[in-house]
Amino acid sequence: MLTLNYRFRIYPDISQQEMLVEWMEICRSAYNYALREIKDWCDSRKCLVDRCSLEKEYILAADLKFPTEVNQLNSLPKAKKEFPRLWEVPSQVLQQAIKQLHRGWEYFQERGFGFPRFKKYGQFKSLLFPQFKENPVTSSHVKLPKIGAISINLHRPIPDGFVVKQVRIIRKADRWYVSINLQLDVNVPSTMPQGHPIGIDIGLSKYLATSEGEIVRPPKFFKQKQSELKLLQRRLSRKQNRSKNYEKARIKVARLHHEIDNTRKDFHFKQAHKLCDAGDMIFMEDLDYARLAKGMLGKHMLDGAFGQFRTIVQYVCWKRGKFFAVVDARGTSQLCPECGAEVRKDLSIRVHNCSGCGYTTDRDVASSQVIRNRGIALISSTLGHSGIESACAVGLSGAEETQSRSEAKSRKGVTRKSSK
Repeated sequence: MLTLNYRFRIYPDISQQEMLVEWMEICRSAYNYALREIKDWCDSRKCLVDRCSLEKEYILAADLKFPTEVNQLNSLPKAKKEFPRLWEVPSQVLQQAIKQLHRGWEYFQERGFGFPRFKKYGQFKSLLFPQFKENPVTSSHVKLPKIGAISINLHRPIPDGFVVKQVRIIRKADRWYVSINLQLDVNVPSTMPQGHPIGIDIGLSKYLATSEGEIVRPPKFFKQKQSELKLLQRRLSRKQNRSKNYEKARIKVARLHHEIDNTRKDFHFKQAHKLCDAGDMIFMEDLDYARLAKGMLGKHMLDGAFGQFRTIVQYVCWKRGKFFAVVDARGTSQLCPECGAEVRKDLSIRVHNCSGCGYTTDRDVASSQVIRNRGIALISSTLGHSGIESACAVGLSGAEETQSRSEAKSRKGVTRKSSK
């Protein structure tokens, strides 16, 4: 099953915008109410069996079952009689808000941290329509239940054969988008490693350096807009909360954040396509960017959005039929890509100079070449596809000619112990 998500800009009129905002607030209320039931049930079972808390105590029936997803969904028809506002929202959209809560609860149960939080005013920013009898998308409109046709900018056509499964309405600042989930019953084979390999090293001083010697400077989108954002946030802090002037100032801050996000993502897609134009196999480091973003350089790491960039590169490689894999990141800057000897150097040394073979190049370019060599070695060492000639490893430093090749598997680093 092939699944794609296409996002388009939509232009609802004033009445439709008010209706969508009202629906989001109703779904937020239902979400918070369901979360309150879960928290009350958990708090009522925190105290010891033979005593109660001196500060507060949640007294619930001893035989009261946990408010599961099925129980809360079945209680929605009764809740509509008590709260008539719930009738305004389509039933399936309201159910998706409850399902969203339980997806977060299940995620919390698996990880052991990240308990779902109550959503404040304005924090519920999307509505999911999970089912349609017929295709709701035309060349100029998208038709939704209880709201009618909304103008859409269909900047690219929907591929033939795909069926619209879900539609999600998203609000970002004062702009509205629709994310259309498309499905096609077809099996897509995995991309086999072949052709010209490229290693990529990413960092803060140079956004990325390739094994071909290409260097891209960091654009620093957030840093360029930081002074403007600081001014707008200062003006926002002086406004009375929930007033009209406060809402105008909040929209300006949200617009700027949205502009930074769009500019960064556009840069990532353009760089990903350039990499796919230059080679047939792309190798990157297997780094935990979430952990690196918690250091003293966290703001710059988040500004680079390296995790998003790796995800986009992987998606573009899959879409264009290129092979993508991640390799072990340990010691890539301390090895010579030509002879494999260890060349110790600290962060202040930005030039790689091997005393053994005399190879000299930029430090980050040398790291990307080591990443490329590790990717080729990873493919060469993978068993299961014997008898296939590997043309990518021939004539490259740090790699030997091999007769077997298969898809490389990434090393999944574990940073936290799972709680049992």
